[in-house]
Amino acid sequence: MSTDLTQIHNIGYRNYDGPRLGRAYARRSLYSQSLRGSYGLGRSGKSKILPMILFAVMCLPAAIMVAVAVTTNLKTLPVPYTQYAIVTQAVIGLFLAAQAPQSVSRDLRFKTVPLYFSRPIERVDYVVAKYGAMASALFVLTAAPLVILYLGSLLAKMDFVDQTKGFGQGLVSVALLSLLFGGLGLVMAALTPRRGFGVAAVIATLTITYGAVSTVQAISFHGGSGNAVEWLGLFSPITLIDGVGTAFLGAKSSFPGEVGPSAGVGVVYLLVVLALILGSYAVLMRRYRKVGL
Repeated sequence: MSTDLTQIHNIGYRNYDGPRLGRAYARRSLYSQSLRGSYGLGRSGKSKILPMILFAVMCLPAAIMVAVAVTTNLKTLPVPYTQYAIVTQAVIGLFLAAQAPQSVSRDLRFKTVPLYFSRPIERVDYVVAKYGAMASALFVLTAAPLVILYLGSLLAKMDFVDQTKGFGQGLVSVALLSLLFGGLGLVMAALTPRRGFGVAAVIATLTITYGAVSTVQAISFHGGSGNAVEWLGLFSPITLIDGVGTAFLGAKSSFPGEVGPSAGVGVVYLLVVLALILGSYAVLMRRYRKVGL
């Protein structure tokens, strides 16, 4: 055997002597990158079009309401803070359907997840960063119109205490919505590497369930089974948020006949919401258990 085969050659690689930033930095970087990506920042111009349009569509009605309130000296806002996300749920659903698959499906399709885990980052870091980024993106989308409404109410010289209380209740409502929708959206998107299937799964989870629950609620209400209406709301993400808002945040129910859940039933709503949030996290952790995926 030639002795040349056992020689080690210096081909120019250099050692890295700089600081090792570790998992926390990697987790923050992944969170920041994913959050920015939800609005197309740092991506191509085409990627910015849809999220920015949806953001503008979310804020435009709030701006119009503020203009009307200021010019006509209204004493209350046309749509309460806790109801705004319920009214604009279609826009929220479209945003989630577009951005949840973008956040995780591409990593699965191009098999880049093992590359993440080859660095000082673990499965929990990836899931927390992605979940946090998606929930934060939804919170920005849903809270921005509430900020516009709140500032407009102050310009219209509405009661400061009432508006501040309503604004706070609205923020709590959209925070719960963001955590719930973000988790469900990522779970649906992470089930398949195909973005189109992920989009369809998210839309089905939000839209079909809401349509089915609303229809059955209406039938029950007009059929004289009013007590069933509040329990039926447990089977759709948006009606869950509506129910929690009605029971604990002073919201006006969007259920047929405004038959919202009482405080007792509201506890069940809240427990279901929290269970779905924790369950989504658990499913994502299980999904990313295998590095190869």
